[in-house]
Amino acid sequence: MSRKSIYIAFLACLLAACGSKNEQPITPPWGEVSDSVDAVGDFDLDDIQGSGEMILLTLTGPEYYYDYRGRQLGTQYLLAQKFAATLGVRLRVEVCRDSVEMVQRLNNGDGDIMAATQVGRLVASPKKDDLAHELQSWYSPTLLDEVRREEAQLLSSNSVKRHVYSPMLDRKGGIISHYDQFFIQYSRPIRWDWRLMAAQCYQESTFDPKAKSWAGACGLMQIMPATADLLGLPRDKMFDAEHNIRAAAKYLAQLENSLLDIRDRRERTNFILASYNGGIHHIRDAMALCQRDNRNPHQWANVREYVLKLAQPRYYNDPIVKHGYMRGSETADYVDKIQQRWESYRGVKSPRHGFTQQPRKAQRQTNKYKL
Repeated sequence: MSRKSIYIAFLACLLAACGSKNEQPITPPWGEVSDSVDAVGDFDLDDIQGSGEMILLTLTGPEYYYDYRGRQLGTQYLLAQKFAATLGVRLRVEVCRDSVEMVQRLNNGDGDIMAATQVGRLVASPKKDDLAHELQSWYSPTLLDEVRREEAQLLSSNSVKRHVYSPMLDRKGGIISHYDQFFIQYSRPIRWDWRLMAAQCYQESTFDPKAKSWAGACGLMQIMPATADLLGLPRDKMFDAEHNIRAAAKYLAQLENSLLDIRDRRERTNFILASYNGGIHHIRDAMALCQRDNRNPHQWANVREYVLKLAQPRYYNDPIVKHGYMRGSETADYVDKIQQRWESYRGVKSPRHGFTQQPRKAQRQTNKYKL
């Protein structure tokens, strides 16, 4: 059975009606019949609920849809996700290059609803079928603001549950954290400076082994569950300090192997850190833009500029970009802060006579923090 095209636009803001007492009622972000769209097939609400899946056609961008550290965000995506939840179905996303492709795919029956933010253009299913009516009755004008508040909260620092520890435990004693022995042990095989790994850990969790983000990132090095599975880190060990650090070291090694085209190791370290935070695919997009503009794509100072530019439609909609919008300012800041902290840690020497037993004692102390 082919899918029925339902031309529905989720708008970023509502179109204000004209007039006074005879104003039209507030229209939800889908609306009037579009004469330019033909319905295809008869895959309607009952069929969608029977299949257990609704397909959203969308663009990339902060108002639409984007990947953020392994989780999906975007105002229109979150709105569509809420609607799918009311139907009791999962939401599958198909990202289109532009609005023309979205309309074409919708007409071909490749999706059920379409996300858009075109102020003043309200369109809906030309037959006003069951799905359109369900969507119409579900929507309320406060939903969009509610979704935006939720997204802002998720992206704030308040969304990470953690206890903030000191960035330096004992400078005179040469102890950065309670977990130095693990940084030393697991940085050696990957030939990383253990103090750099400690600086990264502080940026991720402020040395709290129980830290957890809204996105599900866990532990000292804020490892996502899906990443943990790929690294062989059991989920019941994600908050264990040693297991978490060991898995992070393995992940850093994998990223390094994927970035060996960057021959200068100091430069490569910046790219690894950026990939750990923002995703290697976004970093490769930034490198491609940099190379297109005849700049050295293996120098972080150059690529950093394009990481920031991937927050702009002109760049994340460029045909050379394969993975869309990126919250580049966060990733650039992440690398900067780790490098600054690493510089402050570089005066700390490794223990001369084996490892201290401090981490075990510290673990008992941190267990009192319930997050």
